[in-house]
Amino acid sequence: MKAGMEFGLLGPLVVRRADGHVGVPLGKQRAVLAALLLNAGCVVLMEDLVGLLWGAEPPASARVTMQNYVKRLRRALGDCGRDRITTRPGGYAINVAAGELDVQQFEALVTATRVAARERLWERVSAAASAALSLWRGPPLTDVGSDTLTAREVPRLLELRLEAMEARLDAQLHLGDHVGMIPELRRLLHGQPLREHLHAMLMQALYRQGRQAEALAAYRDARRIVVSELGTEPGTELRQLHQRILAADPVLAAPELVRVPGLHATDSMPVVPRQLPGIGASFTGRVAELAELGEALDHADSYAPGTMVIVAISAAAGTGKTELAVYWAHRVADRFPDGQLYVDLRGCDSGHPAEPATVIRGFLQGLGVPADRIPPDMPDQISLYRSLLAGKKLLVVLDNASDEQQVRPLLPPGPGCVVLVTSRNQLTGLAAVEGARLLTLGVLSQAEACGLLTARLGERAMADPQAMERIADLCSGLPLTLAVAAASAAARPALPLSRLAEELRAGRGGLDVSALRA
Repeated sequence: MKAGMEFGLLGPLVVRRADGHVGVPLGKQRAVLAALLLNAGCVVLMEDLVGLLWGAEPPASARVTMQNYVKRLRRALGDCGRDRITTRPGGYAINVAAGELDVQQFEALVTATRVAARERLWERVSAAASAALSLWRGPPLTDVGSDTLTAREVPRLLELRLEAMEARLDAQLHLGDHVGMIPELRRLLHGQPLREHLHAMLMQALYRQGRQAEALAAYRDARRIVVSELGTEPGTELRQLHQRILAADPVLAAPELVRVPGLHATDSMPVVPRQLPGIGASFTGRVAELAELGEALDHADSYAPGTMVIVAISAAAGTGKTELAVYWAHRVADRFPDGQLYVDLRGCDSGHPAEPATVIRGFLQGLGVPADRIPPDMPDQISLYRSLLAGKKLLVVLDNASDEQQVRPLLPPGPGCVVLVTSRNQLTGLAAVEGARLLTLGVLSQAEACGLLTARLGERAMADPQAMERIADLCSGLPLTLAVAAASAAARPALPLSRLAEELRAGRGGLDVSALRA
């Protein structure tokens, strides 16, 4: 894949390379490219793309038409088109390098503002938020030609943009640069009258300019809007600020400035943990399980305060628990802007399972805590770990757990975080006490098994479907056994698959299927 391309969705769709602008065909091709870019690095299923373009009643020729759209997009991207847009089992994926897609850059910078704000490093907040906002060229996805895609993605992007604007103004206020804020705050409040923090910043900016009466009037306006629209009093922030202004609290007069020695606006932003391991490109199947995982995540916002989403995947050895968990984690990573933590708990290995205290120390270091600042006692480590995760949107993958006792110390404090656990044992205790959702993983269907073999062996498998089906049957739908069989076939390209099937049946050639299933 050739590097150096730029893909822009924060405004009209634009593609550029070193030698100039790339013309993207008008019409539905733009929606296809936008959908792939918004899921860069992940497979977008054919049925999802078809539904995106034609809804619930696609034409009979939809799949062929989609293939033609992808062909045209590859042609438009030039020599690197086929490397950029790859065909995967069930769909397509686009490969985008770091820094090439404006949406990814924007989301990373918004994450950086959150991290810096938690540390009260306002210069970093200002730099990250300003850089994020500079990527916008206009309303996002304006010319992709898909109302469905626009309705699904644009509100999220606009909310993040508003968050970045709010963060930049917040930093400006803390850095003492409140003089020029008032017109922009009034403009934002005209479109977002229920965002109480914007009202609070307006009140502070007015007060710091010696306009106490106007600050109090701004509170009365905010209260009137909240009461009339929501039928409730303003939140704690506005009420407390109102009382401080009435009392002329001295703390309001001086900006709260926390500087980092030697830090400039161009310095590197904080890094969030990205601990997910990689996974092979031949992952296939598990459509129902992926849908169930997606449903659990989609319902996260409906959980009661203080609770979190926990999904525990249980299955026998060789069924692909880890592959499913890691594949799904990569697929939804963008919904966890504060990062992803991963650990192999070694709960079912022949050696010693990982101790929770060791795991927590690793997590703390991954979250940026220096080793010499980690408390020596486990209860204090757990307390620090949960404090750092409070209020974050972070994915925690606990792979290969032995039992509930190994998992419980590693659970985050509440909403925002999602926990995905895999184990050979069904962790019913997590369901009973912590409300975990249990997902039992079975073997692959024959269609899925054949799909895995096709993904690994390509045309060789498709040329002999009977042998492929025989191999799938002999491997009993176990992904690990299928992977080993496919690896054996790949190592001997001249061997007919029918001969490999015979070896599997007889247990010859070092391929004892019964042993692999153990």
